[in-house]
Amino acid sequence: MHLGTSAKRAATLLLPLLLAACAGDGQNSITYTDDRGVANQPFPANYRGEMLSFMKTYLNNPVGVKDAMMAEPVQRTVGGRLRYVVCVRYNAKDSGGGYLGVRERAVLFVDARLDRIVEDASEICAGAAYAPYPDLEKMVR
Repeated sequence: MHLGTSAKRAATLLLPLLLAACAGDGQNSITYTDDRGVANQPFPANYRGEMLSFMKTYLNNPVGVKDAMMAEPVQRTVGGRLRYVVCVRYNAKDSGGGYLGVRERAVLFVDARLDRIVEDASEICAGAAYAPYPDLEKMVR
């Protein structure tokens, strides 16, 4: 009986370490979607709705965004994995109400779901065909 308690205690201590080891990819990032690697990715049909929902939480001040542009999703290899990428440009306000300047971000989709944002998007979004994105400019809190 004493051995059973020790085994339970050891399992309780080791479980978080094992889970942490499984979660990492060696690059200090965790994704919450199934990663099918270089397999064909499905088109993110609801990308516009997901983008708006995400940007509303991502931006410190989602009200009054100007110069908003977005490119249609395209497949790109990012970190050795095939992803649909949506590039977005915008000029958002800081918490004090002043504009921060135009920002460019890449939003990655895995299995048609928004996975993560890449803040240094210059390489990923090079050559993106941007179009006006008025929905981003109409956001409210």
